[in-house]
Amino acid sequence: MPTPYEIYQTYLRGPTAVMRLFEQLFGTLALYGPPKPDQQQRTIESQTEQIDRLQEQLSRLKAELWQARSDNHRLRRRNAELEALIGKDSHNSSRPPSSDPPWAKRTRSLRRPSGKRPGGQPGHPGHTHPQTAKPTRHVVHRPRQCQHCLSPLGGQTTRSERRQVIDLMPARLRVTEHRAEVVRCSRCGLTTKGVFPAQVRAAVQYGPSVIARALYLHQYQLLPYRRTSEAMRELFSCALSPGTLARSVADSARGLVQTELKIKRRLRGAGVIHADETGLRVEAKCHYVHVSSTARLTHYGYDAGRGRAAMDEIDILPRFRGTCVHDGWLSYTYYRKCQHALCGAHLLRELTYFAELDEQRKVWAAPLRQLLLEIKREVDGAREGGGGDRLDSQRVTALSDCYEQMVKDGLEANPPADAADHVGRQARNLVLRLERRKEEVLRFMRDFAVPFDNNQAERDLRMIKLRQKIGGCFRTGEGARQFCRIRSYLSTMKKQDKGALLALERACAGRPFSPTS
Repeated sequence: MPTPYEIYQTYLRGPTAVMRLFEQLFGTLALYGPPKPDQQQRTIESQTEQIDRLQEQLSRLKAELWQARSDNHRLRRRNAELEALIGKDSHNSSRPPSSDPPWAKRTRSLRRPSGKRPGGQPGHPGHTHPQTAKPTRHVVHRPRQCQHCLSPLGGQTTRSERRQVIDLMPARLRVTEHRAEVVRCSRCGLTTKGVFPAQVRAAVQYGPSVIARALYLHQYQLLPYRRTSEAMRELFSCALSPGTLARSVADSARGLVQTELKIKRRLRGAGVIHADETGLRVEAKCHYVHVSSTARLTHYGYDAGRGRAAMDEIDILPRFRGTCVHDGWLSYTYYRKCQHALCGAHLLRELTYFAELDEQRKVWAAPLRQLLLEIKREVDGAREGGGGDRLDSQRVTALSDCYEQMVKDGLEANPPADAADHVGRQARNLVLRLERRKEEVLRFMRDFAVPFDNNQAERDLRMIKLRQKIGGCFRTGEGARQFCRIRSYLSTMKKQDKGALLALERACAGRPFSPTS
């Protein structure tokens, strides 16, 4: 029982405290009387509803927790991928140098210094512009008085000093009018009309020289249509509209169909070709340009796809029987009738990435990188020194065994990784590729005709990216196909020491150069 003081303190706290004290001392039954008959059932139903609500809330919280864990796992994987991408740039991946941010430009290169000083080397003859034997005009500067005694000079010239200024003559259009005369026969009295040349089809048209220069600016120097029209007007006073230029491009591409087929035929018969592909924006979508090339031939093929279907449509690799050098894209492996060689520069960049990532991966990546560079140096030295078309068999065996051991060490250092370890999976995939495609990686060591890298194809594709950078995307697929055909002809002629403007003049006149192997 509470003391009187406790009862008094409860009274001071108010009626609610007094009621709570009575409930504790005498119970709710004495205070409120017996419960109603259905009170217990209502209490059970109320508690059941509350339990259902709590269970529903618990299920919702469990679903939210599962979703949060799933999002967290996905974000962790994405974070690992982004961290891996942050460490990649042009020196340790296949990303182009243009994608490097300005604050992270690197000066390091996979090339090793030669030890020579920059500029012309000792013994280099040098080149200066020679004077012309027959200048266009002469300007004589004769002194009028003696610089010593100021007497008039009327004597004979003893000698002269020559200096020449090379400048451009104002460009003028030459208009040739063709007249087809109508002549009446003196015998029968009927008339006969002269025949215009086949290339003279309209009342007024531009000749092959004008069209060739417009195509030179548009297709070779990569100026857009409107800027090409402005350049033609400023340089040659020729008001060539963009519509006329577009029609000239289509006519030129149509006339080079047979030349493109000849380039394809000669590429199929080559011993070694380079192959690569790159994205091209066409109709606001990502399409692709496939290149197949040698040191003397180039073919660009446009297609909406990147894979095997596009290569089959271009129809070079399906009928090729030599060695194809490429970057390891999976679609190339479907062509089993030719040999394959992987680009060493791509492999070096990937190994550089892992060697710079951490010390654990540097242990296996750095020695593999050094081995590939050592093999390349030996092959280059033997080729330049006239050591035949392959290394000594014992040396080849030693280098091959060393390669296999290093790859084995790389596999041991990179066991199968889980899905969240993005970098670990990349490292193991690289080592597996080096193991399974050993013959393709080292083919340059066994056959000196096969280059170490795929730089030839990458250099040929550079103009495609430059065209997109300057002129933007193509509006139609047919326009992209026309550009690729004309550019194939120009690149091939440039490799065969034919001037681009001369090659275009021949093409516009209907007599394009024929590519040689």
